[in-house]
Amino acid sequence: MRSHRDRARFPFLTILLVIVVLAVVGFAGAWLWAGRAEGPAIEVRQPTRFIGQTTSLDVSVESPGGQFSSVDVVLQQGDKSFPIFTLDQPAEGTVRQETAERIFVMRPVGKKAVPELQAGAARIVVRASRPVFYGLREATSEVTRDVEVRLQPPAVAALSSFHFINHGGAEFVVYRATPADVESGVRVGDLTYPGFPATGVGISGDPATRVAFFGLLHEQELNTPIVLFARDPAGNEATAALDHRAFPKPFARSRIAIDDRFLERVVPAIAAETPDMNLSTAPGDLAQSFLRINGDLRRRNGQTISDLAKKTSDKMLWTDAFQALGNASVEAGFADNRTYIYLDKEIDRQVHLGFDLAVTQRIPVLAANTGVVVHAAYLGIYGNCVILDHGLGVQSLYAHLSSIDVKEGAQVAKGDVLGRSGTTGLAGGDHLHFTMLVNGQAVNPVEWWDPKWMQDRVLRKITEAGGTGVR
Repeated sequence: MRSHRDRARFPFLTILLVIVVLAVVGFAGAWLWAGRAEGPAIEVRQPTRFIGQTTSLDVSVESPGGQFSSVDVVLQQGDKSFPIFTLDQPAEGTVRQETAERIFVMRPVGKKAVPELQAGAARIVVRASRPVFYGLREATSEVTRDVEVRLQPPAVAALSSFHFINHGGAEFVVYRATPADVESGVRVGDLTYPGFPATGVGISGDPATRVAFFGLLHEQELNTPIVLFARDPAGNEATAALDHRAFPKPFARSRIAIDDRFLERVVPAIAAETPDMNLSTAPGDLAQSFLRINGDLRRRNGQTISDLAKKTSDKMLWTDAFQALGNASVEAGFADNRTYIYLDKEIDRQVHLGFDLAVTQRIPVLAANTGVVVHAAYLGIYGNCVILDHGLGVQSLYAHLSSIDVKEGAQVAKGDVLGRSGTTGLAGGDHLHFTMLVNGQAVNPVEWWDPKWMQDRVLRKITEAGGTGVR
C-alpha cells in the first residue's frame, strides 16, 4: 500500500515527465523547422555567359539581419575545382556592404586570375550559409551558373582605304571583325562609335563585314589616336590602328553682345518650358539665369541628343549628299568659339556646334535627307527642335523652329517640310540652327552638303566593298 508521500510524489513526477516530453518535442520541432529555413539569397550578376582573360565575378548575397556563416565561390571545370572566394579570407576580393542585409563581392575570375583555366565549358558555384535557431543550425543556399571560357581574342582589320578626316569632321570605314557576336566599332580617343552590319549599306556575303561612321571632334587634338576595336562577350578585346590622315581646320572666334532686352525675351520663355530648372525671371536675376541656361541646360540638352543616338537604324536611309537650307545667309559657322559680353564685361564662353542659317522669317525648314523623326519637341536652348535619324548613327538637327509639322516616328523624304524657322530657345533672331550628328556628337555639316565629299568618303568605299547603298 502506497504511503501518502508516494501518492503526492506521483503527480509531480508525471507533470515533470510531461514537461520534459513537451520540451523535447518542441525542441525537435524547432530543430526541424530551423532546418527548413531558407538560406541567403544569392545573385550572380557577372559573368552572365562567358569568362575571358580579365572577367570579373560580381555576386550579391542577402541575409535577414545581415548575418552570414559563410560565403564560398568555386569555379569548376572538368574534374578540377578552383577556389575563387571565401568569406574567411575576404582580402581575396572586394567586399562591399550594399545594404544592412546585403553584401556585394567582386573578384577577378578570368584566365589572368585563374591561370589553370582552359577554353571550354565551366561552372560557377556560389554557396552561402546563415545562422538559424540561435546559431545552433545553419540555413544554406547554393546557386550555379554554367559559362563558357573564351580565351582567343577577336580579330579586327580595315577593308577600306584612304581615310581622310578634317578636324571637327567625320569619316567612314568598312572593316571586318570576327567572331560574329563581337561588339565592334571605332574608338577616337575616349569616344566610341559603334559599327553596324555591312548589309545595312548593301554589302552582302561576309557576315563579319561591318561599317562605321566616326568623328574627330573640334575639342579633340588633331593627333588623337583612332583605332578599330572588337570586344567579345567574354571581355576579350582586340584593336587595330586605323590608317588615316587628319587635316587641321580653323575655327572662328566671335563676341556675342547680349543686353537686357534679349534676356527679357529668352529667359522667361525658356524658364516656362523647363520648370525643373527653377530659373528666376526677376529682373535682377536674368543674367544669372542666362548663365545657367547657357551652361547647365546646354549640357543637359547635349546629353539628351547623345541618348537619341541609340534610336538609330542599322540601315543607311539615304543615297546622296544632304541639302542645305536654300538661299540662306550664314550667320554663324560650326565650332565658333563664342565669348558672351554683358554690360561691357565677359560673362561666359561656349562653342557653337552648328550652322545658323537665315533667309526670311518663318521660312519652311526642309529635311536635309531621307530619315525618321526621333525627336519633335521643345529642347531647351534649341527651342522647338526636330532631329532626324538617317541610320548608322547619323542624325541631323533642326533648331529654333517657330512651329513643328512632323511627329516622332514619322518617315520623311528629302525636302519634306519639318516646320518653320523661328526664334524659340536661345536664338537672337529668326534663323535655323542646323547640325549633323554622328553617334550623338556634333560634326561639321559642310561636308555632308558636299556631293564630292559624300562620293569620295562614303559611297566609293561602299561600292568598292561590293555594296549598293540601301534605303
